[in-house]
Formats: sequence, structure tokens, C-alpha cells
Amino acid sequence: MDKSKRLFFKSKRPPRRRLPPIQSGDRIDYRNISLITRFISEQGKILSRRVNRLTLKQQRLITIAIKQARILSLLPFLNNEKHFEKNELVARTSGLRTRKK
Repeated sequence: MDKSKRLFFKSKRPPRRRLPPIQSGDRIDYRNISLITRFISEQGKILSRRVNRLTLKQQRLITIAIKQARILSLLPFLNNEKHFEKNELVARTSGLRTRKK
């Protein structure tokens, strides 16, 4: 079947309606930690607008709020708990090894 003919067929599934990530009553502020943490990855990075499904204005406000919360120590700059645990294990085991002369 030609690609041009496929365009005229309708999909069998109805379009999915997703709830917006920020409701109309939500206030984007650095003090609203529960809202802000939804837009940060596990490593502590700010997620992109495409991933968050936000408008440009909302993404700017979220970014500013996250940066303010980090400066005021309400949020960590990095979340490297796994990295810390890995280094801790290496430090423990490295003392047990002996060098051969």
C-alpha cells in the first residue's frame, strides 16, 4: 500500500487525553517542593520541556524555581547517592588488598 493512501485511513484508537502536569491552581514557586521535584531527574537534572510536557513559560518558571530552591538549600544540586555508595565500597575493599613485592 502506498504511503499516500495510508494518510486517509483513520486510526482505530481514540486519541489519548493526558492531564497537564501543572494544574491551574498550582503555584510555581521555589517553596512548592512537591511540585518542583516532579520535574527533576534521579540524578538531579532539570528535565526538558519535551519530557515534562510544559509550555515555554511554565518551563522557565519551573527552572527559576528549581535554581532558587537549590541556592536556598531546599533541593540538592546533585543526587549522587549511588555514586557515593560505589566509592564507599571501593574504599573499604581497597584496604584489604596487599601488594606483591
